[in-house]
Amino acid sequence: MGKIGIIGGSGLYKIEGLKKIKQVELKTPFGAPSANFVAGELEGREIVFLPRHDVGHRICPSKINYRANIYGMKKLGVERIISVTACGSLKEELRPLDFVVVDQFVDRTNNAREMTFFDNGIVAHIVFAHPVCQELAQVVLGAGKELNLRIHNGGTYINMEGPAFSTLAESKLYRSWGMDVIGMTNLAEAKLAREAEICYSTLAAVTDYDCWHPQHESVTVEMVIANLLKNVENSKKMISLIVKNLPAKRSCGCKDALKHAIITDKKLISAKVKKDLNIIIGKYINGL
Repeated sequence: MGKIGIIGGSGLYKIEGLKKIKQVELKTPFGAPSANFVAGELEGREIVFLPRHDVGHRICPSKINYRANIYGMKKLGVERIISVTACGSLKEELRPLDFVVVDQFVDRTNNAREMTFFDNGIVAHIVFAHPVCQELAQVVLGAGKELNLRIHNGGTYINMEGPAFSTLAESKLYRSWGMDVIGMTNLAEAKLAREAEICYSTLAAVTDYDCWHPQHESVTVEMVIANLLKNVENSKKMISLIVKNLPAKRSCGCKDALKHAIITDKKLISAKVKKDLNIIIGKYINGL
């Protein structure tokens, strides 16, 4: 039974109810993760938690070491990741304090983040048409419904650069494209998780209407944090229920995402790359 990873965004810096807690400091070939991983037990399942911005929110979205964070999850035996994230709404019906189980992403970071493990002597092209694990997403959605929360099934998350919020022109542009919510972090995590053959699902907590809404022309940190803190308690309740309801074994395709994705001639992959990425590619190249 694989471990369940939880990545906490703004406001979610720890998971309450964890038992047998242990701080885990990891080194990765890609540098240091955002913080020490917190391993523990919740609802009888092994959990690994990581605050993506570090405890106290000290790392801005552009500077998060996404590769180290996902690599660390993989190294610790995580098979599924639930990403809790704050977001702005680009649609009237997605109200502040609602939750959205995102199922698509659009990138507006202009390649400002490192989003692949395969850029140094090895190339792999993962299938990414459906960037979240639907098996995991349905459990996330079910937990929200069971708790009678306002939770929406599906939505497109546009990943902006930040750390500044959108201009009014940008916000109106994204609405014209049909985007649903806006955030600064989840696309890189989703891509890297798929490369690492880890199931990934976003639980997006709506904090504001971005700046397009007549009543929210000025999005402030105070507004975002106030709404976020109201959602944190519901997020924690959902996490416990999701963990409890997840099946022991995966039946989705995420676990075999790299099976036909590695393009590089395996005999030409350097020893260093093989060593660095062994936990990700080892089952496909060992013995060659």
